[in-house]
Amino acid sequence: MKLAIFGLSVSSSWGNGHAVLWRALIRALAAQGHRTVFFERDVPYYAENRDLRELEGGRLVLYRDWADAMAEARRELRDADAAIVTSYCPDALAATDVILDLPVLHVFYDLDSPVTLARFTAGDPVDYLGPTGFAPFDLVLSYAGGAALTGLRDNFGARKVAPLYGCVDPERYRPAPAPPGRRAALSYLGTYAADRQRELARLFLAPARRRPQDRFVIGGAQYPADFPWSSNIFFERHVTPDRHRDFYAAARSTLNITRAAMAACGWCPSGRLFEAAACATPILSDWWEGLEDFFMPGDEILIVRTTADVLAALDLGDDALRRVGRAAQERVLAEHTAERRAAELVDLLSAQSSRVDAVSRQEA
Repeated sequence: MKLAIFGLSVSSSWGNGHAVLWRALIRALAAQGHRTVFFERDVPYYAENRDLRELEGGRLVLYRDWADAMAEARRELRDADAAIVTSYCPDALAATDVILDLPVLHVFYDLDSPVTLARFTAGDPVDYLGPTGFAPFDLVLSYAGGAALTGLRDNFGARKVAPLYGCVDPERYRPAPAPPGRRAALSYLGTYAADRQRELARLFLAPARRRPQDRFVIGGAQYPADFPWSSNIFFERHVTPDRHRDFYAAARSTLNITRAAMAACGWCPSGRLFEAAACATPILSDWWEGLEDFFMPGDEILIVRTTADVLAALDLGDDALRRVGRAAQERVLAEHTAERRAAELVDLLSAQSSRVDAVSRQEA
C-alpha cells in the first residue's frame, strides 16, 4: 500500500506533537511493506528547529509554497492507494481539492479532534476544513475517541469515523541508564499551553515549592518569560526526541497533564504517556474519562488530582515506583506500539477501500 500524507511537520518536533507520531508510524509501515510520502511546507520556525532531514521508511517532500508542491503531489498520487490530509496542515484545503479529484481513498486524520470540536462550539473557524467539513472524505481518523467520534459525525458530517490513537516506537523509546548522582524527583515534558497552566501550577509548581530540597525538571518549547520558576526547577528549552530517554531517566517519575479540550472529550492518551511508559518511567497523570482503557490506575499509572496527591506519590519508595513503571512498560509494549498502530491503520484503510469499491460498483 502507498500512502501520500499532507501534514503539519514531520521534520521538526519543536512545539509539535505530530512529528514523533508520524516518524514512528511511517517507520512501522515501511517494516510491514508499505510506502509513504509526506508533504510538509518548509516554514522558518520548523526549519530553524529541524531535528530530522531524511524520513526513515518514507520520502519527505519539503516545499516552499503549494504551487511548487502541486505537480509533485499529483505525480505521487497517481499510484497511491490512499491520500491523508491532517489537522493543522497549512495547505489542507488545497490538498483536499487535489485529492478529491483523484481515484484514491480520501482520508482525513484529525490529530487534534478535541480542539476541532472546541473551536466549533466556540464559533471559531477551523482553518484546515472547508465549508463541507468532513463530508467529502471516505474515512475520518481521530486521535481521540469517546465523544470526539460522535462530535465529528454530528458537527462536521463525517460519514465513517474511527479512532487511531497515539503510539510509541519501542526501538527509540526504552529504559536509559540513570545519570550519575541524585535524580530529580519529578519531570514534566511538554510544550507550554495556557490551558494546562492551572494544572501545572497545582501538580508541579506547588510540589516543587513544598520540596525545595528536591530537584524538578521541565522540558519544552514556548514557555513565556514571566513563567513562575523557582530555584529548584530546571528548564530545558527543547528536548529533541533522541534525548527523551535520557530526560525520563533523569527523574524518579514524570508528570502528564492533558490539554483541557482533550480531557473534556476523554479517551485522549498523549504520545508522552506511551513514550514515558516504554521507558519504564513511573507516570503521574491527571484523570480523564477512558484513561483506564489504556493504563490501570494505581498499578500502571498513578492518578493525581491535588498537590497532596503528587507529594504522596513522590514519597513512595523506589521499589514501588519501579513496579508502576515496569507494569506500564509491559502494557504499552503489548498494546500501544507503532507496529500495532500501523497494522490498525492499514486494516482501517483496506476495509474502507473495499466499501468504497463496492459502492462504486453498485452505482455503476
